[in-house]
Amino acid sequence: MSTPSGFDELIHPSTRLSVVALLAATEWADFPFIRDSLSLSDSALSKQLHTLEEAEYLEIRKEGGGRKRRTKVRLTDRGRTAFEGHVAALRAIVEGAGPAAAPASAPEAAAETASDTQQRQHHAKAGR
Repeated sequence: MSTPSGFDELIHPSTRLSVVALLAATEWADFPFIRDSLSLSDSALSKQLHTLEEAEYLEIRKEGGGRKRRTKVRLTDRGRTAFEGHVAALRAIVEGAGPAAAPASAPEAAAETASDTQQRQHHAKAGR
């Protein structure tokens, strides 16, 4: 199977995918919000943000100074386009896999269970 168009190896690792997905839902996000939402350490998040920024998928702004310094992050248009393409590629992969083995529907499963119970009761009465 070939990799669908739009699949992005840079975004695909779960941590980066989580960062980009979170940012896709907002205009700007503060560093602590991203860190806490994804349960990452400061250093782990910084590393991922730096990688995505180098690819021009993110814009990072540092505001204020000293203890009041805030880091804000947003997806660039390029990052949003890459994310949307990656999501479309993942959907294509999943849809291409076809339906999984369908489990029995609930009524069928219940009927089978009732039938099995009746057979056991019949066998018990017959002394089998």
